[in-house]
Amino acid sequence: MRAVIYCRVSTKEQTKNLSLPAQRKACAQFCEAQGWKVDRVFVERGESAKTRDRTELKRLMDHCRKNRGRLEVVVVYSLDRLARSNHDHFVIRAFLAGLGVTLRSVSQPIDESPTGKLMEGVLAAIAQFDNDLRAEKTSLGMKEALKRGRWTFPAPLGYLNSRLPDGTKTIEPDPERAPLIRRAFELYASGLYTKREVLDQLSASGLRTKRGGKVGLQSFGYMLKHPLYAGKIRNDAWGIDVVGDFEPIVDEHTFFRVQAILRHSKAAGKRHRRHHPDFPLRRFVRCGVCENPLTGGWSRSKTGKRYAYYNCPKCRGISARKEALEERFLELLDNLKPKPEYLEALRESVLEVWRERERHLEEIKPILQQKLATLEEQKKRLVEAFVYKQAIDEQTYKSELDRLRAEITVTRIERNDSELDALDVETVLEFAEHVVLNARRMWSEFPLQHRRRMQKVLFPEGLVYDGGGFRTPVTCLFFRDLERSESEEYELVARTGFERGGGGLGASVRSPDKLLTKRVAGLGVSW
Repeated sequence: MRAVIYCRVSTKEQTKNLSLPAQRKACAQFCEAQGWKVDRVFVERGESAKTRDRTELKRLMDHCRKNRGRLEVVVVYSLDRLARSNHDHFVIRAFLAGLGVTLRSVSQPIDESPTGKLMEGVLAAIAQFDNDLRAEKTSLGMKEALKRGRWTFPAPLGYLNSRLPDGTKTIEPDPERAPLIRRAFELYASGLYTKREVLDQLSASGLRTKRGGKVGLQSFGYMLKHPLYAGKIRNDAWGIDVVGDFEPIVDEHTFFRVQAILRHSKAAGKRHRRHHPDFPLRRFVRCGVCENPLTGGWSRSKTGKRYAYYNCPKCRGISARKEALEERFLELLDNLKPKPEYLEALRESVLEVWRERERHLEEIKPILQQKLATLEEQKKRLVEAFVYKQAIDEQTYKSELDRLRAEITVTRIERNDSELDALDVETVLEFAEHVVLNARRMWSEFPLQHRRRMQKVLFPEGLVYDGGGFRTPVTCLFFRDLERSESEEYELVARTGFERGGGGLGASVRSPDKLLTKRVAGLGVSW
């Protein structure tokens, strides 16, 4: 009879000891004692018995198939070397039987007799039980480590696996990639860039995967959502939400800003893909006949010269040369230019409101911080009551944990909203004034994505073109305040004219937290 031998160890470390040579020697001696000639030996180094794509096992099965009729038996040292799953064992066994090949184990008494088949089934079941038990113990150990803030998985991009002085496994920021990833979060948190634009910048700066390839857009999007970069370990399936024992790459405030932008970026991303650099007003200007957004395209004359047009694809009621429509738009920007004295009055009003807001936020920041600390302590006690003391049932635990998570999230957002360090309001005001006084020139010089943002800020509902000009546009609140003030001829020299509840510019300054400062800040940081 001709036999093939299959040997396997489950870890790379085991290849360094005597396990493989011992298996191979025992199998060879077994074949010699049985009078079988060894046709070939297949050795699997460091592959799991649960992995069905094992290279050498596939080669063995292929070898048996190609030599059907020439081979009679496959020899292993023990059944758990072949498979640790009952299902996998009998799938392989059935495949070999279909080729007329039997299975033998050096250390276990199996054969084709009823007793041998029973023993084989029992031994295969024991192998699976042992494997399931190991998996359960590993899972429990990983869960406990995660609850203590230890990351038990391979380090994600931006981190490196390392050890603490006591030998405990942990992760630490990658000195090469961590600064780039921090920069990625900061760029996206600004609201000025899409994910693709941020990724392109980081790729140009040298961001690569651990294997040296380019980071894919999908992987980059997943990275922006991963709480690990903010120093948090979260596993909803296991009910884990704790602070990690490693250094975060980004601060909590930046991470939450990124999450807020991601939640609202899906529809915006779809619109962005429909834009074209040759037609910045495409889908922003609507048809004056049917209200459908205009599209843009090129046409060619009989002489071969190309002309650019904006047109309505639905009713064909509007068709305008690109140069003519965009010149009308620039004239509209010129007409919106406010008088300098109104801008100065607005500046004083905004600064006064902003200072009041700062005072208010300085008062509530410690209150929010204390509230957050109290909620975190409540969550800690809840986990202890469920995990360690077993004082509450699982349903109560999950219900209370969800409630606390919701309150903690809201409180964190409120606390982050109270941070003013990132905004220099006087610089924002200066830039906003520069934009509205030089809107025509800036729009002409801006790249497409900044033009689109500027258009959206100045005309939040877009524009309608009837062939002769734009209908009365709905401008942003900033301009409407100025227009209202000018038409009603309010005094502009006294600050009291801008207090909450007053007329003119002050009619919109009803809350120190929201309206006027938000409008001007929007003009300043939206592109």
